[in-house]
Amino acid sequence: MTKLKLSYFDAPVSRGEECRLALHVAGLAFEDERLSRDAWNARKASAPFGALPILWVEGKGEIAQSNAILNYLGHTQGLLPKDPFEAARHDALLNAVEDLRNTLRPINRLTDAEAKKAARIDFAKGYMQEWGAQIERQIGPGPFAGGAQIGVADLKIFVAVGTFIAGGIDHIPADVFKAFPKLTALHDAVKAHPKVAEWRQKHR
Repeated sequence: MTKLKLSYFDAPVSRGEECRLALHVAGLAFEDERLSRDAWNARKASAPFGALPILWVEGKGEIAQSNAILNYLGHTQGLLPKDPFEAARHDALLNAVEDLRNTLRPINRLTDAEAKKAARIDFAKGYMQEWGAQIERQIGPGPFAGGAQIGVADLKIFVAVGTFIAGGIDHIPADVFKAFPKLTALHDAVKAHPKVAEWRQKHR
């Protein structure tokens, strides 16, 4: 069996966690390398793009960038549709999650507490509602983006929206996506998936 190693920070969040979930849902054994900040800082200069996560594949090398990792796993492990057009639609969902994260990042970096609070309130009422509506339109009968079968797009959406739904960000209400029943149903379906539940129970 080909050896695999996924490197990310020691936290069950963001880009690393969605890749861990994809590996586990696919039934692939892998080394789950969890780096401290100091360990990462010592290695950062040699990383492909100076960022995590990184997937090492025996005999091939490294893949960096979470969406590239998810696409590789999706195509090789049946977690993306075989039809090229449908696969591209799922790829668009991966990119849409990065749009959400990239829009939030400068808000999170604000140092003034009141300015950060105001920006997050505006973000929740404005951009997040627009984003939620866009994702809602891309989800079919469900429960997952592609129908009955879970895929990498579902895992990435689950990790991204799960932080908000859990009330994990100050000044963004846990019901921020209440207007989007298909999106919240997708989140709940991923959470209830046996392999996802197994991973979360073991690693939380």
